Amino acid sequence: MTEPRLEGRVAIVTGSTKGIGYEIARIFLAHGARVVINSRKPAEVEATVERLGTDAKTGQVGGAPGDVGSYADCERIVGRSIDLFQGVDILVNNAGISMVAPSLELTPKEWERTLGIDLSGPFYMSQLAARSMVTRGGGSILNIASILGLGGLPKRAAYCASKHGLLGLTKVLASEWAQYGIRVNTLSPGYIQTDMDVHDAAVGDYAESDIVGRTPMGRYGTSEEIAKVALFLASADSAYVTGENLTVDGGWSAYAGWDRLLAQIKDPVAPPK
Repeated sequence: MTEPRLEGRVAIVTGSTKGIGYEIARIFLAHGARVVINSRKPAEVEATVERLGTDAKTGQVGGAPGDVGSYADCERIVGRSIDLFQGVDILVNNAGISMVAPSLELTPKEWERTLGIDLSGPFYMSQLAARSMVTRGGGSILNIASILGLGGLPKRAAYCASKHGLLGLTKVLASEWAQYGIRVNTLSPGYIQTDMDVHDAAVGDYAESDIVGRTPMGRYGTSEEIAKVALFLASADSAYVTGENLTVDGGWSAYAGWDRLLAQIKDPVAPPK
């Protein structure tokens, strides 16, 4: 059996009742962490804690409902971690919402809500968790961004702005908090098949074939694949890595061509000699 890489470490994973966040929490727990589950919906938190607690052979799990777009809720989430497990060693800022709307029609409420959860929330959580990490001699903060933090996409003004901002926030906090032994990194997934992607495809007018056709690896990524990279960035295996953005997108951001060209590369008319 692989040696647990997070044994005894206390990890908060926001937005962890489904999708990428759930897989991160599950893998952290499997590697011996004490994990705090979070969601805006208390019933989902309770159900996830019960499910993970039943399946887990190592680690411990507890719940902390709350909306990361609210500073008061962020205080409660971090406070709950301290009450349950006496501190915070790892924070994964995974909670987020999408926003698909024409920029001429995007409302102030939609803009502010998206940036509140996707950018302000990670700052609030990082600031509060880091205060505990300082007293514990260090820690690791991981911000889950997106390939849309590297480029633009029509009808995603608020979402792209928040993810671009998250990359900048990571660099500042990494530079400022290295003196305390706190590492801060970003993980930017490409297209992953989650409930959020299903919703975005419906309102954003794209299909699975559009994503598969544009991705050099020819498929969506999985939540488990993202979680395994998160484990690396949260653990001592990445002890000298801070202020970095690790993109996990099947080659999407490396490729600058068009769909027909990629199809030719994947399936050339004649094999190379």
